[in-house]
Amino acid sequence: MINIRQYTKEFSYNLRLATPIILSMLGHTLVGVIDTAMVGNVGTLELAAASLGNSYVFLLMSFGIGFSTVVTTLTAESEKKKNPTETKSILTHGIFINGLLSLIIFGGLFFSEPLMRYTQQKEDVIALAVPYVHLVAFSIIPLMIFQSFKQFADGFSITQYSLYVTIIGNLFNIFLNYLFIYGNWGCPRMGVLGAAIGTLVSRFMMPFMLWIILYKDTRMTQYMTKLIPKINRGMVKKFLNLGVPSGLQVVFEAGIFIAATWISGVLGEVYQAANQIALSIATLTFMIANGMSVVAMIRVGNYKGLEDYISLRRVAISIFLFILLTQIVLGGMIGILRYELPTLFLDTNKLSSLSKITLVIDESAHLLLIAALFQLVDGLQTVALGALRGLQDAKIPMVLSFISYWIIAFPICYYLGLHTSLRTTGIWIGLLSGLAFSAILQTTRFLFLSGKLIKHNHS
Repeated sequence: MINIRQYTKEFSYNLRLATPIILSMLGHTLVGVIDTAMVGNVGTLELAAASLGNSYVFLLMSFGIGFSTVVTTLTAESEKKKNPTETKSILTHGIFINGLLSLIIFGGLFFSEPLMRYTQQKEDVIALAVPYVHLVAFSIIPLMIFQSFKQFADGFSITQYSLYVTIIGNLFNIFLNYLFIYGNWGCPRMGVLGAAIGTLVSRFMMPFMLWIILYKDTRMTQYMTKLIPKINRGMVKKFLNLGVPSGLQVVFEAGIFIAATWISGVLGEVYQAANQIALSIATLTFMIANGMSVVAMIRVGNYKGLEDYISLRRVAISIFLFILLTQIVLGGMIGILRYELPTLFLDTNKLSSLSKITLVIDESAHLLLIAALFQLVDGLQTVALGALRGLQDAKIPMVLSFISYWIIAFPICYYLGLHTSLRTTGIWIGLLSGLAFSAILQTTRFLFLSGKLIKHNHS
């Protein structure tokens, strides 16, 4: 008989560890959500431009964020092995490699305009989106340095500092948005470009603030000096072997949501705006699962370092159960509030565009009903991937993600979205299908590998 208590007793510790991570991730997500909400009050055209611009930024940034998780994976194992020299090397190599990667991403974002035209986006939307992307591109460089410090601290289960920095960064971003989107206090009224300025400046502040806080923590001081790495080919190879497939896995997943944005853009401004609103709301609730995924990565990595595979499997399953329960509740709330939530992103008092706003709200409500359903499978596949990263298993999960999103989900999104009357509802049915398939494959993969480790350790 299964003793459920062995799993539920882990809930409290997992939640304490996850809370700062979740809030920090919410903060990062809120950069885009705040920009969307504040720009949406200028007009639906500006909202569509922010949506399109953020889709390109998010696609390449997702690879960088996925790649940077290697720092947490390796640190969580190394810290338990009590090897400070190796642990310091993980940080220095992380800063160096993530820094180089940020320059590549920065360059890649300057090819956004031909891609926008290739995917048949509206010309008036492209005209606003391209300069927005170019400005935000600069912010990727400090963001990746920040990620290096954040992921390293996460590997030590020190998760609260990045939260403090993220809160400060977000408050500053909101203030700059207020100044430059709307032209307050004598500043120029820049609309969507004002949102890019707020993002850029706040992200340049964040790595410096986090480094100072970590340096003043006596547990971390020894790691925060002499950050120029002595290049070790073995360490670089380990980063690439884990980081590239981890980054690609995130791109495959994020890419299907980007594709949904592009397809909705072909359908028109109203559909693109509705897609962005629904996606912003779903992304906020997804952060709980994403935070728990990091906890799974940390704790599985810790127990891997200790070679305690029974505990490794137990804590992972406890996280699976917790996320299933929380996502059921969140999905229900989204379903109930599906007509009220979209109004937060639109100025419903603008009578000149009232009919358009009504269409956006109705379409968003349909999408949020589907989003309420896929909270469950999305949460499960995310924490399963975190557990697999803790095992340093990256290549097969990458392949499973590609199959789920681009062999299963994309054809459904494309056909139902562009060739049936379902339109954006059809696109989101495709998303739901891919997420469900990924949840089954990734969870099965983890249970198989962890069971194999336990069997091998006791043979």
